[in-house]
Amino acid sequence: MKENLPSRNIQQQRGLNRKRKESNVKCRNSEVICKKMIDHFLCSRRMKELTNLVPLLLLFACFCTEDCRANDTITITKPIRDPESVVSAGQTYKLGFFSPANTSNRYVGIIFNNFPQQTVLWVANRNQPLNDSGGIFSISEDGNLTVLNGQKKVLWSSNASNSVANCSAQLLDTGNLVLRDNSNGMILWESFRHPTDTIVCKMRLGASTKNKNRLTSWKSPSDPSIGSFSLGFDHPGIPEVFIWDQSKPLWRSGPWDGNVFIGVPGMYSGRHVLHMVNENTDSASLTYDCFNDSVLTYYHVLTSSGIYLENVWNNDLGDSTVTWSSRKSECDVYSKCGPFGICNPQGSPICTCLKGFEPRDKEEWNRGNWTGGCLRKALLQCQGNISGGQEAKPDGYLKLNNVKVPDSSYLVGVLNLIREEECGDECSNNCSCIAYAYPKGVGCMHWSGHLIDVQQFPFDGTDLYVRVAYSELDHTKSKSHKKAVIASIVVVISLFVAGFAYFLWKWLPYHRGETIIRMKDMLSDSEDQLHLYGNETLANATNTFHVEIKLGKGGFGSVYKGKLIDGQEIAVKRLSNSSTQGIEEFKNEVLVISKLQHRNLVRLLGCCVEREEKMLVYEFMPNKSLDAYLFDICKHDLLAWNRRTIIIEGICRGLLYLHRDSRLKIIHRDLKASNILLDGELIPKISDFGLARIFRGNQDQDNTNRVAGTYGYMAPEYAMRGKFSEKSDVYSFGVLLLEIVSGKRNTSFGNEANDHSLVEYAWKLWNAGETVKLIDPRIFDPCIEMEVLRYIHVGLLCVQKHAKDRPNVSNVLSMLNSEIVEIPCPNLPAYNAIFCPSKTVHPEQGIHSPNDVSITAVVGR
Repeated sequence: MKENLPSRNIQQQRGLNRKRKESNVKCRNSEVICKKMIDHFLCSRRMKELTNLVPLLLLFACFCTEDCRANDTITITKPIRDPESVVSAGQTYKLGFFSPANTSNRYVGIIFNNFPQQTVLWVANRNQPLNDSGGIFSISEDGNLTVLNGQKKVLWSSNASNSVANCSAQLLDTGNLVLRDNSNGMILWESFRHPTDTIVCKMRLGASTKNKNRLTSWKSPSDPSIGSFSLGFDHPGIPEVFIWDQSKPLWRSGPWDGNVFIGVPGMYSGRHVLHMVNENTDSASLTYDCFNDSVLTYYHVLTSSGIYLENVWNNDLGDSTVTWSSRKSECDVYSKCGPFGICNPQGSPICTCLKGFEPRDKEEWNRGNWTGGCLRKALLQCQGNISGGQEAKPDGYLKLNNVKVPDSSYLVGVLNLIREEECGDECSNNCSCIAYAYPKGVGCMHWSGHLIDVQQFPFDGTDLYVRVAYSELDHTKSKSHKKAVIASIVVVISLFVAGFAYFLWKWLPYHRGETIIRMKDMLSDSEDQLHLYGNETLANATNTFHVEIKLGKGGFGSVYKGKLIDGQEIAVKRLSNSSTQGIEEFKNEVLVISKLQHRNLVRLLGCCVEREEKMLVYEFMPNKSLDAYLFDICKHDLLAWNRRTIIIEGICRGLLYLHRDSRLKIIHRDLKASNILLDGELIPKISDFGLARIFRGNQDQDNTNRVAGTYGYMAPEYAMRGKFSEKSDVYSFGVLLLEIVSGKRNTSFGNEANDHSLVEYAWKLWNAGETVKLIDPRIFDPCIEMEVLRYIHVGLLCVQKHAKDRPNVSNVLSMLNSEIVEIPCPNLPAYNAIFCPSKTVHPEQGIHSPNDVSITAVVGR
């Protein structure tokens, strides 16, 4: 039986070229057979037999290695020749030669392997087709990928500036073709950095003042050469996606608000997002991050007609569907109605002038040629619209609801103003300011010059305030409106007085005064409209805070599941009377989280301050907190590696929003597994902002005499000296990342080697070259080993002793998402300084909170 094993493996190897779809199965079978043979040799008591079979084992190991490695890789000695191809490990993508419809020209490209209709992701020689079937795709002697014709003429080259001779190319299961240095594994070139017309998961588009990375359309469906249309970023300071026809804008996405592009209502579903990193005013990058599974595959294509389409392939149904298009109506065409015109796809005609403006050329306008736009009817007061003896009338603003904000080409700037009223005042003080808007996540926007590409949306738009002369304001409506407002105020005041009189009669003066003072004190600083719940409402919703619906308990109190009268499920954080979280921490949590809107942050619905009760009401998270899955022996199998990567990157995105993308710079100070909640789709949500601090725009760090948090997650400079900054949160994130990868809790870690913390254990394994031992055995798979090791590498960088050595969150996200980013070696982490189990307060053992926004360990105050 042993003598037949090598020949059996050779037959499997020869069958690979004929049956590519069975290659992974064969690879796994070979590994199993190899393992069984090795086990047999190790168990053998006959040294002579072992000696005789060692050469056979080595030969078979070579076959195993070749069988498992050759499927997706090209080397200098192993090119592919037309019609050969290589297939990614998961059989998702194929790299090889193809011909588009209606042409015999041959191209080298990456194709979706499982689609019945040929769908191309990337093309190498798009401008230099092969005219025969003698093409070769190979690695040249200087280490570049090349396309050669039958006469060995180079038609295309990767032209990597850092190429080396000892290299190989691999087609990853993401669809990325990477050229690697075999000596150190460093990526020298990758197709994701040189896209054609299609973007898939994990692809990244970037823009800077020096370099612009764009999608470019095919010339026609049968000609992959560079067409007229391109897609990319403009205005890196305020990123927007544009489609250009040559150099002329054709479509615009609107500005990025930290979560979506505000000019594309409803574009992104819960299964895929676009993540923007705007590192400075000179550059920005976007990663298309989607949650594909075995059934659905998302991809975006810029067509040869200049339309950007989102497609989803359904593997069960065997077809592809267009789920979104950049051209839903004529109003999506850039500047369809010209300057100061507004386009409404439901209108007839679709173009009208903004109120206070009239067509520049009425004859052309009536013919349906609206590109000339509109002119202002009356000059603004600040522009000299004053006749002799006439009293100056102030300009006013007309409000347009739910619109696409104008092109940022005429944007004066984005001001870091906190209130919308201040935004309008600043515009009024500047005569060149002709409009303003205040979209959440962007801030105060002022325009001058022209208002171009304004579109009316049915929902998800932004309120735009257009400056007009006093004569253009609707004064009749204003007067009647004032009368209606006055009448309403009188009625409301009367009802309020009657209700207040009843309140005075019903309750004791002490309780009455205490409630009103606390409510006003709590909400006086809040600009957002939070719902104020009554104690009775929340008591009814939680069955009088019954112990059976308690979700968790911590140092600040308990969390209960509740249901309001309308059926909405909520989580109620009820602070205990003995809680160490006082009114200031409670106010801090309300004021901080009420200003935040992000898919990876928990959403605050409202609060209750009544008598001695202090309660917060949050959206209910049905899948509990991360620690409930990560450290629970009954649930840990639900977190496969791909799900863990989604959770890690989601936490990182939420942290990036807090540090960089939100209008407030916020340091969380208590990031840990129990403060990461999971929604119905296991999307992570950062919670518990009771200890969060708001930084001023130019502030990098702060000090405190009241150190609070959880030892084991606290950065050493914070735990020992009270100093905290962005890098303090990065340290906590690094600990959390190592916990997610290993499945072990840092604060209760212990092993036979007497390592006191998970960080210490990880560092010892790193120095010993045995980092793979840290990987949770429940998720270990050789196919993902390199990716998991990269995550551990990044985690160790985050927990370095000195804050200056740690990367910022933006760099962390780049290192996690890209295999091409060079990752430095970590220095000694700070595991000795932060381990102090005797001073750490933890939630009750065995209780996991799906909404544990109150479960915070407080120490060292």
